Amino acid sequence: MAVETAIDLPRAGHPSRSAGLVEQTLAVGRRSVVRVFRQRALMIFPMIFPLILFAINGSALSPATRIPGFPTDNYRDFLLAMPFIQGAMFVSITAGVDLARDIESGFLNRLAMTPLRGEAMLLGQLGGALLLGAVQAIVYLLVGVATGVSFASGVGGAVVLLVLSIVISFAFASLGGLLALRFGTGEAVQGIFPLLFVTLFLSSSSLPRNLIKATWFRDIATYNPVSYLIEALRSLVITGWDVQALALGFGFASLLLVISLGLSQSAMRSRLART
Repeated sequence: MAVETAIDLPRAGHPSRSAGLVEQTLAVGRRSVVRVFRQRALMIFPMIFPLILFAINGSALSPATRIPGFPTDNYRDFLLAMPFIQGAMFVSITAGVDLARDIESGFLNRLAMTPLRGEAMLLGQLGGALLLGAVQAIVYLLVGVATGVSFASGVGGAVVLLVLSIVISFAFASLGGLLALRFGTGEAVQGIFPLLFVTLFLSSSSLPRNLIKATWFRDIATYNPVSYLIEALRSLVITGWDVQALALGFGFASLLLVISLGLSQSAMRSRLART
């Protein structure tokens, strides 16, 4: 059921154009956040699934730590990055389906007839997804610590891991928003989800790239940007402060975010019919 929460737009006459954009974004974002809280299934079930896989794989694949050259003797340390990426992918679908629902119901077109700016409309629509990503990241971190995961980078590394995971979630949410604007239906957005999961399993999620024996698999994992998102998160747990891994992780997440938002802006302009 769609949530038609009222949006209180800022009144005309504000001296600052940028302040107006911020207020408009917050107004739309408030509706998006309220909608997520009212649909608790969107928060609980996508959050639980990665934790179930973390529990199963953390036990079933633990013998992998006996492979010569494996970077840690605790497979959960190695595996902890997975729930964060899986959760971000679920966030992308949630953001895309919610935006597609607004497109199908005509709510986005009604917003287009208000003074609301396109940038505020787009960023505000992703506000709920951003909150969901932050909540998931905190839960995954707490579960990891509770199951014995230790951070080689210390408390500061745990904070950076949270920040990076939220950036990744927002980047994937922006991708979901782009898909919604391009296809216009929730069914089409959901149909893309299996392809996102394929990129996860064709990465260095289960083994370090240097220990993958199949050449074709290792090559795909090397060219797969998801590998570098995982490795950046993982480095904070296992290695410590790996500047190269963190730069690649933040770099690819930021690149996905910028490209998705840029293309979404173009798609938003072509979809909305302002009068």
